[in-house]
Amino acid sequence: MKKHYKAYLYIAPALIGIILFVVYPILYNIYLSFQSGSLINLSFDFVGLENYQNLLGDSDFIVTIKNTAIYTIAMVGISISLSLLCAVWLNKKTFIHNLAQTIMFTPHIVSLVSIGVLFMWILNPDYGILNWVLENIGLPTSKWLSSEKTALFSIISVGIWKTVGYNTLVFVAGLQSIPKHIYEAADLDNSSKITTFFKITLPMLSPTIFFLLITTTTASFQVFDLINVMTKGGPINSTNMLVYHIYESGFRYYNIGEASAASVFLIIIVGILTLAHFKLLSNKVHYQ
Repeated sequence: MKKHYKAYLYIAPALIGIILFVVYPILYNIYLSFQSGSLINLSFDFVGLENYQNLLGDSDFIVTIKNTAIYTIAMVGISISLSLLCAVWLNKKTFIHNLAQTIMFTPHIVSLVSIGVLFMWILNPDYGILNWVLENIGLPTSKWLSSEKTALFSIISVGIWKTVGYNTLVFVAGLQSIPKHIYEAADLDNSSKITTFFKITLPMLSPTIFFLLITTTTASFQVFDLINVMTKGGPINSTNMLVYHIYESGFRYYNIGEASAASVFLIIIVGILTLAHFKLLSNKVHYQ
């Protein structure tokens, strides 16, 4: 029994931290989602499900959910696929490949605010370098962040540029952990490179792919910095995301009830997607 008490004593600091900074804020947020009030006077009135009804009846909120879904699908699909291709190419121990890995990882350590400011200049429709390059090679230019037709695509492109380097290095680590004797056995069987990739490499990388699916999905739903710096959710709500909508509702319009209700939607969506990933894909993950 004493050993059990010691174990609980050792994990007590972590448990207290989780309760204070994770469990309590979530429960208090759920409580606020049933209230109507403002952060200015800190007085709240119970309104039941009214905040949730207002959100579901708000066309701007529906557009926000749609934008977030598009951003997440694009980030997960394109970023992970592109990172896997880059990792296969970079999985060599040469100076050039090591240098390329370092260059690709650099955007991950740069703050999103700095990246947002940089790409605001690059994508500027009047004096941005991207339009200058397109114009000089005879291709049509675009308004990029200033047009509702291209703004979301521009944000997605910046997000992929930010994350692909980190995902690539994770894939490289996964590739280097695959035992070489498996590939040697495939060579003895005269297995083609395509067959080897789909029959050996992908199954052996399934834990890495599963990890990146979870982390990339969760991070995509939490995108805020790029939106706040580059577009403020515009133009015409075309780049507004769920977390930025929560921020605006709570700290710009001081509607803490609807902001908390939107936060509950975020928790539910991310929770459902995470459980779906574990339910549908965990049995397809092959550990060594």
